[in-house]
Amino acid sequence: MHILKRQQLQIILSWIAVLLWMFLIFVLSAQPAPRSNGLSQKVTEVIIEKVGLLVPLDIKTSTTIDLIKRFNHIVRKCAHVSEYFVLGALVTNAMKTSKVPRFKAFIFSVLLCVFYAISDEVHQLFVPGRGAQMMDVLIDSAGAIAGIGCIFLIKRRNSTPYVE
Repeated sequence: MHILKRQQLQIILSWIAVLLWMFLIFVLSAQPAPRSNGLSQKVTEVIIEKVGLLVPLDIKTSTTIDLIKRFNHIVRKCAHVSEYFVLGALVTNAMKTSKVPRFKAFIFSVLLCVFYAISDEVHQLFVPGRGAQMMDVLIDSAGAIAGIGCIFLIKRRNSTPYVE
């Protein structure tokens, strides 16, 4: 009985983690374009500063502002991949915790993440200065599939083979 309650709690907590992550993605997507871009520019600036400490940047040919402008788009797309990588991993973990069979867990995880990526882009149609981008759905989906794949590889590596 105690084991059953523990399993139920694990299932509930794993799905709560999925919902909380989806909420975070929703909140970030609800930011108007200037605010969202400002946030990513700050992140880009921090990255450039840290990289500049490790690798000398040629400031004579590029100012920090030029570097931020050049790399901001890349940082934004990496954020998409990262957000959905985590979502894919969380959904797959929740499916596995819920005892969904391996193949179905993979398919349902991919579908849930892709549909959420599509709904996220539709949501952005209603946010000032934002819009829907098919490329973002593809980038999000690639991130989710990578996260899903990592969880499957980790679970496979950590599982012990059945021995009679």
